Amino acid sequence: MYIGRLGDGSTPVDGIYVMMKEVVDNSVDEFIMGVGKKIEIRREGSTIEVRDYGRGIPLGKVIECVSQINTGGKYNDDVFQFSVGLNGVGTKAVNALSSEFEVRSVRDGKYKQANFVRGKIQNEKGGKSTEPDGTYIRFTPDLEIFDKYDWNEDFIKHRLRYYAYLNSGLKLSYNKETFQSKNGLKDLLSDEMGDAQPLYDIAHSEGDRFELAFTHGNAYGESYFSFVNGQYTNDGGSHQSAFREGLLKGVNEFAKKSYAGEDIRDGIIGAIAIKLQDPVFESQTKNKLGSSDVRGWLVPAVKDKVIRWLHENQDDAKRLLEKVALNEKVRKELSAIKNQARERAKKVAIRIPKLTDCKFHYDDPKAKRREDTTIFLSEGDSAAGVMVPTRDVFTQAIYSLKGKPLNCYGLKRDAIYKNEELYNIMRALGIEDGLEGLRYNRVVIATDADVDGMHIRNLILTFFLRYFEDLVLKGHVYILETPLFRVRNKKETRYCYSEVERDEALQSIKGPEVTRFKGLGEISPKEFGQFIGEGIRLVRVSVGSMGEVEKSLDFFMGKNTPERRDFIVDNLATDVL
Repeated sequence: MYIGRLGDGSTPVDGIYVMMKEVVDNSVDEFIMGVGKKIEIRREGSTIEVRDYGRGIPLGKVIECVSQINTGGKYNDDVFQFSVGLNGVGTKAVNALSSEFEVRSVRDGKYKQANFVRGKIQNEKGGKSTEPDGTYIRFTPDLEIFDKYDWNEDFIKHRLRYYAYLNSGLKLSYNKETFQSKNGLKDLLSDEMGDAQPLYDIAHSEGDRFELAFTHGNAYGESYFSFVNGQYTNDGGSHQSAFREGLLKGVNEFAKKSYAGEDIRDGIIGAIAIKLQDPVFESQTKNKLGSSDVRGWLVPAVKDKVIRWLHENQDDAKRLLEKVALNEKVRKELSAIKNQARERAKKVAIRIPKLTDCKFHYDDPKAKRREDTTIFLSEGDSAAGVMVPTRDVFTQAIYSLKGKPLNCYGLKRDAIYKNEELYNIMRALGIEDGLEGLRYNRVVIATDADVDGMHIRNLILTFFLRYFEDLVLKGHVYILETPLFRVRNKKETRYCYSEVERDEALQSIKGPEVTRFKGLGEISPKEFGQFIGEGIRLVRVSVGSMGEVEKSLDFFMGKNTPERRDFIVDNLATDVL
């Protein structure tokens, strides 16, 4: 098991959610084996409980299975050939990272129970039982390891929904809420799109080792949800590439045309889930599949399913081809504008203006620390001047914004190429042709904590959500938190990120001097280094579903001025003094 990062529960990849996943994964494996169609998850405070109704851990192996490395039951290829992790470490790591851990297995009218504290067994007992067969796990993440954390209900529910989508017929309950799916990935796309209407009914098909679903919407770019053995691969990989290729070949063969891939896929929302024995991932986080042999069987399989669906759904096929033809027309019209923008950029400078680059980049799979690569979009030259001398030159790049970017809500894609600032941001990130070229894992918006800074932040987010929605949906966009106050005396200095922290500092520091930072440029380079170093505070920009994007943009950036004004007045907060 790779826990990735400890975190504090504020992002869905933090350690506490990985711990929960490891426990639930074992219960899902029982369902895959055809035993136990229900999993109950409860949370009370910091403690998580998981109860499945599978076969139960063999009673003689209960203690070993949760405390000794390499004693899991997933080594038989015939039994668990499509598990993500076969190392027998997951539940042991959860035990070791928990201040309290309890396991109880019920099997054939008997039970075995054991309790642990920080990985060390405290007691065990067993005997007869009238409970249904299955396994119960209770754990509390250790505060001595995680320091502080809070469970986020939305993150938990989102993860449980994905379990339901990937395992049709499985019923998961969480604190009186039930998650269940009848149509698998079709339900996933439908829920993700929300109120946004697809251009045609969602295509859905299953094979022996894969399931796919796709449709087109009105957004730009491509959006995919890909999975391997139930593991969400946020960065895609060989299975996602094979899905895209199979879709292209299937549509072209049906239409008897040679459409370009971008014409067929622009505006697509797709999902692919495969079952693969011994999958190879490109990193320990299992975010990207690297198994190269997938393409050989998945491309023709997807192609055949797409062709069959198009023949069986002639009306939907017609709407799909109309979308493809429109994409082709727009691309050709945009081609001249793209060339003009590129020629204009060459005349200005060989390099991208206002970009101070770093050494390593995210699009290089061999680059050291590629996961740490970050670009800061700073508000003006003064902020950039503070950040450049204090940054990590290997992983941190700085792009200096010039004033307020264009509000591109409602504008067509040619707006990117007609606006120098937006064009240069796109070039700096390397995302003109999709996220495959993304040069930085984290895109951090670093603006001042004032009205202008908030406005610039909204304009940048509008740009990303309008043209590069997947950049946000895949979790690459962040907001940099910087201190609002400095409270100090001759012996001690504290940086405070809120009024509450300021008030606490004022009570504990004698004879304090208080400084209010109104802009990043007011902080000296010597001080600023710590705010983008190990102690960096980032807030990930998250969207509940794709359907929420258009609704939010229309409200905050559209032409409904009276409605927006009323909202601002009703939610007005007094500025921090």
